[in-house]
Amino acid sequence: MKILKILLILLFLFSQFALTEAKEQKITPNKPDYINLDWWTKFSDQQLNDYLIFAFENNKDLKIATAATNQAQQVVKMAFADQLPQLSLSANLNREFTSSNTYFGDLLIPDYTQSRFLLPVSMTYELDIWGENYLKTKSVKQKLEMIKQDERASYISITTALASNYFNLIKADKLIENQQKLVKAQEEIVKKYNEKYDGGLCSVSDVLNQKQLLTIYKEELNNLKEKQDVLENQLKVILGDRNLVEIKRSSYDDIKIPELPVDIKTEAIKNRPDLIKTENYIKKIGLDVKVARREFLPKFLIFGQVGFNAYQLSKVFGPNTFLSNAGVAPYFDIFAGGRKMAMLKYQKQEYEKALQIYEKTILTSIQEINDAMMNSKTVQQNLKTSAERFELEKEKYDLSTQQYEIGAISNLDKLEAQQKVLLSEKSNISNKIDTIISAINIYKAIGGVDYKPYEELL
Repeated sequence: MKILKILLILLFLFSQFALTEAKEQKITPNKPDYINLDWWTKFSDQQLNDYLIFAFENNKDLKIATAATNQAQQVVKMAFADQLPQLSLSANLNREFTSSNTYFGDLLIPDYTQSRFLLPVSMTYELDIWGENYLKTKSVKQKLEMIKQDERASYISITTALASNYFNLIKADKLIENQQKLVKAQEEIVKKYNEKYDGGLCSVSDVLNQKQLLTIYKEELNNLKEKQDVLENQLKVILGDRNLVEIKRSSYDDIKIPELPVDIKTEAIKNRPDLIKTENYIKKIGLDVKVARREFLPKFLIFGQVGFNAYQLSKVFGPNTFLSNAGVAPYFDIFAGGRKMAMLKYQKQEYEKALQIYEKTILTSIQEINDAMMNSKTVQQNLKTSAERFELEKEKYDLSTQQYEIGAISNLDKLEAQQKVLLSEKSNISNKIDTIISAINIYKAIGGVDYKPYEELL
């Protein structure tokens, strides 16, 4: 019975140790803390905000990323389970048959047949003296953090793609409206040239040139309609609902250009998911190197059994059938063919590779921020220039209208002035939407956070 008491005391101590360490290893439930819907209010578009929420709830890629994170959380729990004592019940019922006499010195045991009932509870626990199993669990937790950043990167990619397609769809709507006006105006111009040709006031070449221009405008209109359909189909995929029939969107005249930063320093990369992931990767490999070193040290396995061993079923739980044992089994690999040394060198090289990946990620992140800022500055300048040109063309058209009313110019001249306004408006439409999308690209480049946290960096 002393062995039983010792074993029970050991189990109690191990359970207390396990509970204490379990509190330290507690896994934080997966919460979508990467959601940043407040930033999207800059666009003052409720329909866009509704789609962002809808995509978060239904997008298939994001659901896959979330499932991967949940899987990684279970892997952490499995790794932590290896740090705890293992208990198992291995009952055994057998019938023994001996066909010859057995001698123990002068003692003769004749052949016999008997049953045996064995009901032991076994316990094993690897005493983690060097902290190897603890380091393995920490390494798996770093892997979980990496996968969380993959999930966050998916969310940023999905929301920015959704918003970009949404505004490009608004642009396509406005450009189609503009192009239809161009086609209508050109059709009127073709009629006027036919009338001039009939009156001998222009050549057939002039008429053909105008008809050719009309076909170009119609072709551009067809391409815009195709692009509109493609954008709608892409949005349906991002939103993750195959039953969506109509993609609602705001009017071009109602959209708002958010305030754009003048400049952003390179420190803004610190919240990018790819950079955080590489930092976690370095930490993980650092832990793996430590684990590989500890593989060279001896290990100690504590084991024990408590149960009953009887030869008759009715006496299984009798006073003389109690079975218990406990012990410590140290083991050490004297020769493993160089496997452990190879693993240590492998992990060291992996650590060096992780450092290089980290440096490359920094360079790529800086490049993407610089590219996004340069694009933002360029499209803002283009918008300003195209807006000025658009205003000038409208003033010229107003002047042409006045001249037409007093008979100073023909209706054909007025139509051509109207076309120039429409062509100028087309450029202005594109530049306005491109400016909005440049803001989305900056948001993506700095890791899906607001500009405000970086005001001190401006």
